[in-house]
Amino acid sequence: ATIKDNGRGIPIGIHPKAGIPAVEVVFTILHAGGKFGDGGYKISGGLHGVGASVVNALSEWLEVEIHVDGGIYRQRYERGKVMYPLEKTGTCRKSDTGTTVTFLPDKEIFEKTRFKADSIQSRLHETAYLNPGLTIHFTDNRIEPAAEATYHEPDGIKAYVKDLNTGKEPVQDIVYYKKSEDGIEVEVAFQYVNEFHENILGFCNNIYNSEGGTHLTGFKTTFTTVINQYARELGILKDKDPNFTGADVRNGMTAIVSIKHPDPRFEGQTKTKLDNPDASKATGKVVGEEIVRFFDRNLETLKNVIGCAEKAAKIRKTEEKAKTNLLTKQKYSFDSNGKLANCE
Repeated sequence: ATIKDNGRGIPIGIHPKAGIPAVEVVFTILHAGGKFGDGGYKISGGLHGVGASVVNALSEWLEVEIHVDGGIYRQRYERGKVMYPLEKTGTCRKSDTGTTVTFLPDKEIFEKTRFKADSIQSRLHETAYLNPGLTIHFTDNRIEPAAEATYHEPDGIKAYVKDLNTGKEPVQDIVYYKKSEDGIEVEVAFQYVNEFHENILGFCNNIYNSEGGTHLTGFKTTFTTVINQYARELGILKDKDPNFTGADVRNGMTAIVSIKHPDPRFEGQTKTKLDNPDASKATGKVVGEEIVRFFDRNLETLKNVIGCAEKAAKIRKTEEKAKTNLLTKQKYSFDSNGKLANCE
């Protein structure tokens, strides 16, 4: 597999502590990622600085080529070991920067070494949604003719929500907002459709959190609170009525909640769940301010959203009543002769 970017290029200067080029440190030493040190990245999905070095260690061979400062530099590794020092192999325009990494998974370690094109393309498309300024080109040269695809989503997560709702009946237009709070960038897009389920996806630093986390907790809790407040102000919920539940409020909702956190903490290396308490606070505050601002100006949309919650609450109460009746219904009694009789 080959991955090529047009970024600034992995640094090639001598690392002050390791005494070797920085690129060699990245690919051969653990805990040496860009997030460690002097703020090389504003945000990062990495936790421990092991990604590149582990890929290298698990490859039969890996080659890296860097275009930086008008020069082209190359180094090769085999099963994690340096084959030759970083060498300059040519020149390029100063504006021509970036890194190209090519590697072959080690078949002595992996039973299967064939990449799944569908999985890779799905992740690339997801990344394009989360980064609207990014363009990603995919090519699969293993087949004839080669399969090619380009992913670029200038509308970002709004387009993500739209695509997730393809073929469904929308209740309202997509609502979108983006704002920073306490150094955490919060971006949300949501839309209600005429269906009885919710589909809410959470991301932190471009990583999908399949089990949610504090950012989704902040979003859900605040959204539920705000809708209940509006429902009472509009007289839809009376004083004697209980609040809508969170599930009621989210009935029919499709949402993307994406945050950028300078120091994310996840539950486990797989990063399926975000664990930062400040993410809940920041997301909740932004959601509270922005949806109130939006609904104050869009009363009909608010009524449609509350209508979805009303419908869900009625169905829930009907199901609860039916379940209670079923559990309390007397199935058997004794007849006049003292024998057990079926009441049904």
